[in-house]
Amino acid sequence: MAKFSHHLFVCCNQRSATHPRGCCDPEGSQTLRACFKAELKARGLTPAVRANQAGCLDQCELGPVVVIYPQAVWYGGVTLDDVPRIIEQTVLQGQVLDDLLIPDDRLNTKFPKPSESTP
Repeated sequence: MAKFSHHLFVCCNQRSATHPRGCCDPEGSQTLRACFKAELKARGLTPAVRANQAGCLDQCELGPVVVIYPQAVWYGGVTLDDVPRIIEQTVLQGQVLDDLLIPDDRLNTKFPKPSESTP
């Protein structure tokens, strides 16, 4: 089998909704991952593109988080509505979505959740 052109890791980590760092999948439903898988299948992109469950990606304050490899594109605040756009624009067209991109200076850095940060 040829290697993947894109491998999407969808954080499905669970912790209490009251945890100060937040949580990417508080209900434990893996709905976001399932949506990516369905979109890839509907577009006939499997097996070259794969969406997998990931444990904690340690970007909790910015979740739900999706990282795409080998391109190393980190997206935060991803919603179900973003899935078709990520597949179309990032996976198929190679465009990075600035509104979802986690900037390099925020990666691996503990910040308050955006809703809790001071202006």
